[in-house]
Amino acid sequence: MILSRIKPAVGGETPVSIGEKKKKNKTKVPRLEEYLQQRDYLGALTLLEFQRSIGEKEEHVDLWIGFCAFHLGDYKRSMEEYKSLTMKPECPADVWVYLACVLFFLGLYKEAEEAASKAPVSPLQNRLLFHLAHKFNDEKKLMGFHQNLEDVTEDQLSLASIHYMRSHYQEAIDIYKRLLLQNRDFLALKVYVALCYYKLDYYDVSQEVLAVYLQSIPDSTIALNLKACNHFRLYNGKAAEAELKNLIDISSCSFEFAKELIRHNLVVFRGGEGALQVLPPLIDVIPEARLNLVIYYLRQDDVQEAYNLIQDLVPTTPQEYILKGVVNAALGQEIGSRDHLKIAQQFFQLVGGSASECDTIPGRQCMASCFFLLRQFEDVLIYLNSVKGYFYNDDTFNFNYAQAKAALGNYKEAEEIFLLIQNEKIKNDYVYLSWLARCYIMNQKGRLAWELYLKMGTSSDSFSLLQLIANDCYKMGQFYYAAKAFDALEKLDPGSNYWEGKRGACVGIFQLILANKESKETLKEVVLLLRNSGNPQVEYIIRALRKWAKDNRVLLS
Repeated sequence: MILSRIKPAVGGETPVSIGEKKKKNKTKVPRLEEYLQQRDYLGALTLLEFQRSIGEKEEHVDLWIGFCAFHLGDYKRSMEEYKSLTMKPECPADVWVYLACVLFFLGLYKEAEEAASKAPVSPLQNRLLFHLAHKFNDEKKLMGFHQNLEDVTEDQLSLASIHYMRSHYQEAIDIYKRLLLQNRDFLALKVYVALCYYKLDYYDVSQEVLAVYLQSIPDSTIALNLKACNHFRLYNGKAAEAELKNLIDISSCSFEFAKELIRHNLVVFRGGEGALQVLPPLIDVIPEARLNLVIYYLRQDDVQEAYNLIQDLVPTTPQEYILKGVVNAALGQEIGSRDHLKIAQQFFQLVGGSASECDTIPGRQCMASCFFLLRQFEDVLIYLNSVKGYFYNDDTFNFNYAQAKAALGNYKEAEEIFLLIQNEKIKNDYVYLSWLARCYIMNQKGRLAWELYLKMGTSSDSFSLLQLIANDCYKMGQFYYAAKAFDALEKLDPGSNYWEGKRGACVGIFQLILANKESKETLKEVVLLLRNSGNPQVEYIIRALRKWAKDNRVLLS
């Protein structure tokens, strides 16, 4: 109280004026009901604790403290209050179901079930047991509690939330819209509808529905966070971060859930920045934290760490199935495991073939990935063609699309798509370089393929690319670059039979010169290439070439 003083503590005030002030101040003390109506649970909790400390107890003060702590997200404090109440002989029976609700939010599902079983039968108990059955994946119990639900708002909201968690978003929307028609002042339902549209990838529709709610409740944590997520999907991370700043400014210092949510989403919006510091502690707090940490490891090419984090996860949503498929595919390709590739293919097929996902963009991408792993590239293109309009500038999509085109012999189109890719990591990948080189050769651009090799450093990949150029150029009658490639291979591995390929390519160049399809001046370089070999056949071939050159007045020295 000393800190709030404006005037000196002594002098100048009559007993009458002091009495009047006390009377005025007394009327200004807010009541518990006022705090609760304004959703100011921190204010209500502070008032209740103050009243308890001075012995001026509100009726059922312990119950109200548990209630306010619960709504502040301080579930541990709420649990302690309710547990202490259950120790008292005059404890109301309903406290057991309140305790069960708190334990549910703490993720202590077994304990929650035990507490709920001690509570009297009630609609709240049924709703809680309904959700616990979902958590335990007990379909039989789930259907039993489902049948006990009535056509009342609370029960229908509970049913809609189960639909949402089981990825039945349209069914949830139908319930929310019906409730909104009956109760137009239930504005929070707009947020639930917006969440469903977000999950269905209708980000613009989600934003429109959300705007109506935010006009009335501009400081809602969940709504502002969803708005930021919509901006992330519709625009970019910077736009999303700007929206999240509004939430940072207004979020209460005691509202831990908002803090964790903000920290998690900032990592996502910033492309993984700070992931290793922020996400590991949140793995059991925010469901998406584990998935986003797996994505971070994949982007860092730490496939084994990504696999370690996700291998024990039992997927329940399409996103979890997809991510588990991607990790298995990446690991299978890295270590050459057919088992991991088969698991990946099955996960992709499961999502792409499901009724809820088959016509979504991720669903079609899954079917394309499934057929890619099965090397059925005609089917790959059917699915990729159906969604390519959404991925024109997406380097990863174009990389896979071009490979499928090339695998079916559409080298001209494949070359064009490969050249659209800007990502340096992909452009330095051997798979990219080898496919692009093959496309160049098949499109009669052997020189460009040779230039790709010259830009590479000495490595096992450059040796493999050299073999590809040598064999493909020979096959396509581009003998000049075939001869250069075989010559380089012979220098790198003198004990092999690359001489035979080089000899054939040199003779092929000579044939092209005879047919006027190659410049006569090239013969001079052919002789130099032949002299690089120590094979006894070299002198015989060079003698034949010199005789022809002399007869046709071609200078070889």
